[in-house]
Amino acid sequence: MEKTRLFFIDNLRILLITLVMMIHLSITYGGEGGWYYRDGQADTLSSILLTWHNAVIQAFSMGLFFMIAGYFTPGSYDRKGPRQFLKDRLLRLGIPMLCYDFIIGPLMAYPLIKVGAEESGGSYLDFLIRYYSTFHIGTGPLWFVEALLIFAICYALWRAFVKAPSGAVQDETGLPGNLKIAVFILALAGVTFIVRIWLPVGWIFRPLNLQFPFFPQYICMFIIGIVAYRRNWLTRIPDAMGRLWLCTAVVMIVIVAPVLLILGGAIKGNIAPFLGGLHWQCFGYTLWEQLTGVALIIGLPALFRKRLNRQGRPARAMAGSVYTAYIIHAPVVVLLTIAIRNISLYPLLKFAFAVLTAVPLCFALANVIRKLPLARRIL
Repeated sequence: MEKTRLFFIDNLRILLITLVMMIHLSITYGGEGGWYYRDGQADTLSSILLTWHNAVIQAFSMGLFFMIAGYFTPGSYDRKGPRQFLKDRLLRLGIPMLCYDFIIGPLMAYPLIKVGAEESGGSYLDFLIRYYSTFHIGTGPLWFVEALLIFAICYALWRAFVKAPSGAVQDETGLPGNLKIAVFILALAGVTFIVRIWLPVGWIFRPLNLQFPFFPQYICMFIIGIVAYRRNWLTRIPDAMGRLWLCTAVVMIVIVAPVLLILGGAIKGNIAPFLGGLHWQCFGYTLWEQLTGVALIIGLPALFRKRLNRQGRPARAMAGSVYTAYIIHAPVVVLLTIAIRNISLYPLLKFAFAVLTAVPLCFALANVIRKLPLARRIL
């Protein structure tokens, strides 16, 4: 990546981490989802719009993150070899995860106790004893880092048994056509629906903090990223294909999503059938999610490659700080929202204010942290 920097992918990563912050702030101010802190009770309109916002972002953001990660995995393995590749991943992924689990996590959780967001009582020492007496790994947003580490280890094991082409070998065969993509979407939606019959959205494998109801997409996107690397797919998506899938995503977001929510009863607060079980709402939502997600995963790289394949100094600084911003954004968002909790604003306006404050603050702090001596090699 450093020999021929793909600026449009850097810019996509900036967008994705911004959307991750936005979805967590959206939950804070009334959207559906799980997060550390909620600021009061939102009105019906705010709750509907923020939940709609969350569903759209959830449909594609982490899947695209995993695809980008998969895209750069084979090249890293080719350059470093198996031992250095695993050592690098353990250093770059494992250390931040452990620091978050054992230092940042408890430092962030205690203020939540003081504002009544969780169980109260006892000193900070009592809280730490309770915290460290339970198993913690991949807590909070660091589940993504944990999953990347697991995927990297699996890839290294696969490469140990399967001989991959030389790093210099590139397969310029054509991209999958729209029909094959549509079949893939249906298959992915079907597998995801089957998983959610027993494991509804919101179910978490607690020991590792992994939300398996979303993992069919994540696993597929990571594998597709690996395949795409040898075939240069991200740089070869035709403009016409990108436009088609972007238009499809717009239709799904603007027209299909509201119709699905109204017919399924979500507007009246009945969202449980959408989350899992043998319900038409669950299948409809799953199909909508995968169709919208894959459409954006195809369309956005094509759009960014054509329109946003350049960077100025601010974008370069932000691109270099994306990983660090992801690691630190949870405490920044939580502490910021606690700090402004007594400001009286309509939930949507407060959400907008928090986004405009939290996003630049996270990137600014990340840029400073990355320059610290002990952080340079890891972050």
